[in-house]
Amino acid sequence: MNGFVEPTRPDHSALTGAAERAKALRERYSQLESESLLRVMLEMEYKGRIALVSSFGAEAVILLDMVARIDPATPILFIDTGKLFHETLTYRDVVVRQLGLMDVRTLKPTSFDITSHDPDGKIWQRNPNLCCYLRKVLPLERALSGFDAWITGRKRAQGGERTELRNIEAVDGRICFNPLAHWSEEDVENAFQFLNLPRHPLFNDGYNSIGCAPCTAPSSPDTEARAGRWLGSTKSECGIHQARWSPSRLKNNPHTKFPSSL
Repeated sequence: MNGFVEPTRPDHSALTGAAERAKALRERYSQLESESLLRVMLEMEYKGRIALVSSFGAEAVILLDMVARIDPATPILFIDTGKLFHETLTYRDVVVRQLGLMDVRTLKPTSFDITSHDPDGKIWQRNPNLCCYLRKVLPLERALSGFDAWITGRKRAQGGERTELRNIEAVDGRICFNPLAHWSEEDVENAFQFLNLPRHPLFNDGYNSIGCAPCTAPSSPDTEARAGRWLGSTKSECGIHQARWSPSRLKNNPHTKFPSSL
């Protein structure tokens, strides 16, 4: 991975401290419903030190709506990989206006990383893991350096590695909240109908999960929600939600460089 503009890695104490903190938070708050959990974290536990990471994808507006009703000034981190559907960028603008979100921050890969490792813009064909690493993982890791906690919209019902998802966890020295972890597909549909939330323009075309244009395809209703992502390969996650550090890793090799799943 030489040549990347690497983010600052967590130290051993940060990793172990976050794990202990996540355990304590689960013992205290795990039984709270989605919006109640969000409110406690945004207004009390991590006020001013927490951000929501959103793709503005097929179901993202549900969590964005919850956050907007609690505190519309909450930082929203949106990763623009340079490979997104035009419809996603348009949808982002519509949702921001409709919900009154006040602090949406667009994250992009550095020009150094792109020119050094993807000058022709086609590395997604040759090495999709590396593409996700430089266009998603690194930009987000840099942006999260100013926060102690973050929020995602992941759900167990999305299948794959998310099946055993907890609503409060520790990831690379920070606390990660997944307030919709227990939501079913029916819960999602009910929220859209009850709250009259706008759908992503590609949803009605069969895109049940929406990422970058080159690596996203429509999927049939009888498959897992993320079946259209990296279709035809074993890849199921971009990497931003996968832990890259552990206390044992740093303890055993404190000089290890920032890792990836490549």
